[in-house]
Amino acid sequence: MRLVIGSDHAGWSLKGSVVEHLTGLGHEIVDVGSFDDQPVDFPDVARKVAAAIRGGEAERGIMVCGTGVGASIAANKMKGIRAAVCHDIHSAHQSVEHDDVNVMCIGAKIVGPWLANDLITSFLEAEFSTDEDFRRRVEKLHQMDSEG
Repeated sequence: MRLVIGSDHAGWSLKGSVVEHLTGLGHEIVDVGSFDDQPVDFPDVARKVAAAIRGGEAERGIMVCGTGVGASIAANKMKGIRAAVCHDIHSAHQSVEHDDVNVMCIGAKIVGPWLANDLITSFLEAEFSTDEDFRRRVEKLHQMDSEG
C-alpha cells in the first residue's frame, strides 16, 4: 500500500520507527515531514497528509503528534479526510471497518514504538465493511463534507 506519513516536532521521534516498521511490511512511504525536532505547526503537516490522499499519491495516512488529538482535528478539517485518534488495537481496525477512516493519528507521548507498530498493522489490515449500515453512515459523512 502507498502511505503518507507526517508528524510535528512532538511526534518526530516516533515517526522514524514507524517508517521503519512500514517499509519492513513492504509499504511505500511518502514522508511529508517533519524531518527534525524543530517546532512545526501540526495543521501545516495535516494539510500535506490530506493533500497526498486527496491527490491520489497515497491510499491512507498516518499522523504522529504529541497526543494525536491536534493532528486529528486538523486532518478532519480537510474535505474527504476521516481521521481518528487510535491508541488501542480495537479502535485502529474498527475505525476503518465501520467508519472508513483514511488517516490514523497517534500520540508519541501516549504510545511507544511497540504499541505504535501494532496499531498501524491493525489499521492497515482493516478493510471497510460491506455492511449496509456502515456504508449508509459513511455516505452521510460524505454529504456533511459537501455541505461545508
